[in-house]
Amino acid sequence: MSIKTVGLIGVGLMGHGIGKNILAKGFKLNVLAHKNRVPIESLLGQGAVEAKSIADLVKASDMLILVVTGSPQVEAIMRGPDGVLAHGKKGLIIADCSTAEPHSTIALAGEATALTMHFVDTPMTRTPKEADAGKLGLMVGGDVAVLDMIHPVLSAFADLIVPTGAVGTAHQVKLINNFLSLAHAAVAAEAITVAAKAGVDMEALNKIIMGGGAASMMFGRLINVPLHDDDSHAKFTIRNARKDLRYYTNMTEQMPVASFLAEQVHQTYVLADTLGFGERYVPRLITMMMANAGIKPKA
Repeated sequence: MSIKTVGLIGVGLMGHGIGKNILAKGFKLNVLAHKNRVPIESLLGQGAVEAKSIADLVKASDMLILVVTGSPQVEAIMRGPDGVLAHGKKGLIIADCSTAEPHSTIALAGEATALTMHFVDTPMTRTPKEADAGKLGLMVGGDVAVLDMIHPVLSAFADLIVPTGAVGTAHQVKLINNFLSLAHAAVAAEAITVAAKAGVDMEALNKIIMGGGAASMMFGRLINVPLHDDDSHAKFTIRNARKDLRYYTNMTEQMPVASFLAEQVHQTYVLADTLGFGERYVPRLITMMMANAGIKPKA
């Protein structure tokens, strides 16, 4: 079976770019609205069709792509009374681009298989900028034949697609990836805060860090806060980061593997969330830390 029509649930910062590139590569696209109509209307203007329900979306699509917050949302979409499992059809492929808990992914895949459907995990890396450009990175876990079948769709919005093994393994890799990137961000935020307190020249700091062994992509993104009061280089909310780190520590506890550093990093994001920064982007860890240190970032 070749995929001709794709259903998309979750047209937000990442989902809009995914949908745009799917349309640009000649696939038909059906979308399901949520709260924000702006990205939906944008895709409708490019040729997408709006479905009124999950049942309608399933009926009209060869595969579904989920781009939602996490496991509770994925489970509701799949298991709800008007969900995918209730209205699924033989051969339907569900690709979950969300960041989800591996044990939930494995369970949902089993339930889909029992109903002659296919569930694979295809979480993303990179930012909305790359989503818009069709240059996301994907980890993909599941049946090889199914992944081969949907590869033309995935390559419409990703230029890096890495198979990780059986279903669930892609979400394991995703959580490890996010732990590393979010930990790098927390370390960079603390270092930048110390530099601000010491009165260090931020341009000089940027040049020396990014020119040596301490360089990291996250430092390069976060330094734009003190330099330009710009947090747009990492458009990922602190609350979502908190959630991803909790998923990671849940995973390590289930193994079990001690994860001392992850617990500390997680609590950094918990603190930022409880102090009112939950809906701000990750670079605003710096603003929180500077406020705690009694200083203000310089634009």
